[in-house]
Amino acid sequence: MRSLKNLRLFTGGMGVFLVVWFGQMISLIGSGLTSFALGVWVYQRTGSVTQFSLILLSAMVPSILISPVAGALVDRWNRRWCMILSDSGAGITTVAMALLLTTGNLEIWHIYLAVSLSSVCKAFQLPAYTASTSSLVPKEHLPRASGMVQSGEACAQLISPLLAGFLLGIVQLEGVILIDFATFLFALTTLLLVRFPDAKTAAVPVNGKASLWREALEGWTYITVRPGLLALLIVFAINNFVFGLIEVLFPPLVLSFTSVTVLGTIQSLGGAGMLLGSVVMSIWGGPRTLIRGVFGFAFLSQLCILALGLRADAALFALAFFLFFFSLPFINGWCDAILLRKVAPDIQGRVFATINMICFSCIPLAYVVAGPLAERIFEPLMAADGLLAGSIGQIIGVGPGRGIGLLFITMEILAIGVTVAVYRYPRLRFVEDELPDAI
Repeated sequence: MRSLKNLRLFTGGMGVFLVVWFGQMISLIGSGLTSFALGVWVYQRTGSVTQFSLILLSAMVPSILISPVAGALVDRWNRRWCMILSDSGAGITTVAMALLLTTGNLEIWHIYLAVSLSSVCKAFQLPAYTASTSSLVPKEHLPRASGMVQSGEACAQLISPLLAGFLLGIVQLEGVILIDFATFLFALTTLLLVRFPDAKTAAVPVNGKASLWREALEGWTYITVRPGLLALLIVFAINNFVFGLIEVLFPPLVLSFTSVTVLGTIQSLGGAGMLLGSVVMSIWGGPRTLIRGVFGFAFLSQLCILALGLRADAALFALAFFLFFFSLPFINGWCDAILLRKVAPDIQGRVFATINMICFSCIPLAYVVAGPLAERIFEPLMAADGLLAGSIGQIIGVGPGRGIGLLFITMEILAIGVTVAVYRYPRLRFVEDELPDAI
């Protein structure tokens, strides 16, 4: 009953946040439609995995590179207008692609350019959206608000691929892109209809460009002089690196012993797990000490990846994948809630931009190392005549996919060791008590 009462208070007093959240969730679903459809379009026309992977990198690298400067500007500017301009820029690139496609002039390099420009817009939109939450939501409801943000991402992950596959057969790529543009317009309208409370922003220095670069570095400085927050950033980075490896290696691991249909079912269960975790977190809010919850679910997620390496079993994979994605909203949402409480509002843009830059950098790094590690080292070790076939192979099996399984086990043993070591660090374990609330 207490949770239901708190939820009623939350939904009753947070009208502006709910409107903004709903608009951004619809926009995320639309962006997911286009991402899926573009990937299919490029692969069907080129047959090149490299071309497809370059689109993924184009969607991430520009955002990573520009994040520090974007964060400094977000702290200077009105965050609502920053979100409005970012959504407008992403919408314009979407329309440009639709026009080129309709006229028969769309080329692969156009897609690289459009995706890169959208990535730049995201570098501004994401820290502005995250930092705005602390001004729209009382601090006691920040964990629930973070859970709702996570639920928006979960809905996009679950709904977008299924809906895009259905729409491609009906309205083709042009129609999917236009639907995406409509979702941008919807998100833009919700932002234009609301007003954010006045929030303190960073003062604009008199001296020019050098001051902006100095401000861009302040996000990193703010974190490093607070060891508890720096340790929390390490947790973020570890989880993102693991996610990047899974994104690359999970499909070939599953396809080494079962069908594409089973792979799709398992991935859908992962999306359902993430959505359920987000809903539970939004209703529950979290334990009194959030950092314990973060590490509890981080340990659960690592055990799930460890289980993927033990044996090739579709039922085991489905359960592990569901629980892995179920845990992500709690880890990410509670980390965000801690940061929103502890970081001063006038520097939140820079801090979150720095975190995004470092953590998102781990994903393409995982993309780069995953293939060589699996193909050149671990798969040969676990081949039928491999070096480890007579030892570890007697436990987890040998043949295709077992090298990836051993890589998952090895990676998670290291990750669990790092997680335990980081949690034993007092500055992190007591970060919620030692650092004063900034809001």
